[in-house]
Amino acid sequence: MRSVRFPALLAATSATLLSGCAIGPDYVAPPAPKAGAFMGQPAIAARIATPAPAETWWRGFNDPVLDRLVGRALAQNLDLAQATARVTQARAGLGAATAALLPSASIQGQAATVHASTQTPTGRLLSATPGFDRDGSSYEGNLVAGWELDVFGGARRDREAALARYDAAEAGVAAARLTVAAQTADTYMLVRGLQERLAIARRQAETQSRLVETVRLLYERGAAADLQLRQAQGGLAQTLASIPVLETGLEAALNAMDVIQGAQPGTYRAELVTPSAIPAAPGLADAGGPAELLRRRPDLIVAEQRLRASNAEVGSALSQYFPKLSLSGLVGTATTSRDTLFEGPATQAQGVLGLRWRLFDFGRVNAEVKAAKGRKAEALAAYQQAVLRASEDVENAFVSLVKREDQSRVLSDGETSLAKARAASQAAYEAGAVSLVEVLDADARLLAVRDARAQAKTEAARAAIRSFQALGGGWSES
Repeated sequence: MRSVRFPALLAATSATLLSGCAIGPDYVAPPAPKAGAFMGQPAIAARIATPAPAETWWRGFNDPVLDRLVGRALAQNLDLAQATARVTQARAGLGAATAALLPSASIQGQAATVHASTQTPTGRLLSATPGFDRDGSSYEGNLVAGWELDVFGGARRDREAALARYDAAEAGVAAARLTVAAQTADTYMLVRGLQERLAIARRQAETQSRLVETVRLLYERGAAADLQLRQAQGGLAQTLASIPVLETGLEAALNAMDVIQGAQPGTYRAELVTPSAIPAAPGLADAGGPAELLRRRPDLIVAEQRLRASNAEVGSALSQYFPKLSLSGLVGTATTSRDTLFEGPATQAQGVLGLRWRLFDFGRVNAEVKAAKGRKAEALAAYQQAVLRASEDVENAFVSLVKREDQSRVLSDGETSLAKARAASQAAYEAGAVSLVEVLDADARLLAVRDARAQAKTEAARAAIRSFQALGGGWSES
């Protein structure tokens, strides 16, 4: 292992003292992505929808219940409370790092009474001295001050790292708020979608039950084959089996909603028991481009501040190569009699210039520097990966939103066509041209496409929420 030579250290020490700069690399932000826009941005811009407000994007769904749920979650969520507590911890760390740059002072005092032993070697010697008094007192009071001079900037780098960690904690709160709002809105859409699908499944079960009874009567009269009866019964069983699955999903979503709001499951369930329509996805405000995410998406800000902190820690590690200088002193009084404690002969003063240098420990310092540089390289890779993942999140959310809305429109057209077919079957049945089986079959097909459309609407709304979250929703237009 190669160690730093003394002449090189002396030259670097002189240069640093003259320049007054902190040792180590100054932070340089990584380059921003070069892409000016997202690939899915044109399709998003072409959507016909009123843009949601950027800072309170969930209000774009125009659902008062959702607004109330998000507001309560932001006030009561326990993940958000933990993120806020981490800010307090980081602020305390920053205060400690700042205090390390400043002088410290304390007041010290003591009063002692002594009754000396005559059986120790010292006691025997002193007891043989004429006039020796075994009893004595001492009084002392001092103002003590000390200051470790940050000549090479190690403490300044420590404070820079603490400041970056504090900024990361602040951004972490913003990230937690965004996550909580998105989780609340996503769970709400899931609840409304499951409620609508459950209502459709129950209507479909009723329709298929009527179909089974009709086919059974025809079968008993010899007007229907056994295969038709078995097919109708199988379709009914399939629909009935889907209802418990939907009910289980709805129960889980309702429980999750209460937990997101920091409450015991069941606390706010009554607010969501009554089914309501799935809100339509709003438009997105100007999404900007990948470069905009760096200043708008809080998890990327957290990653960059961690990189900044690790860069400062490299400088802090490098400062261990150089000596630590300190100034200390005291002013006070010391005496053996209370009567003379504040008289001139009892005063005392002391000044000390200290030097501490890990001169024969450079092997360990080398290891600490290498470890700090390794942490910086890891933080840089993590930041770069986070930027790529963020762009991927946006692109995937954009595609999902556009395609799900396309699917919903296609299913809406199919629903219209099947509704007309069902009306035609009903008219033909009333005219005696077809049997009730055809009418009930048309009902089943219509309900099936309605279920598919409810799923598409739900997923479109959830894709819009993911889009807001991926863009760092909650940003200010200014």
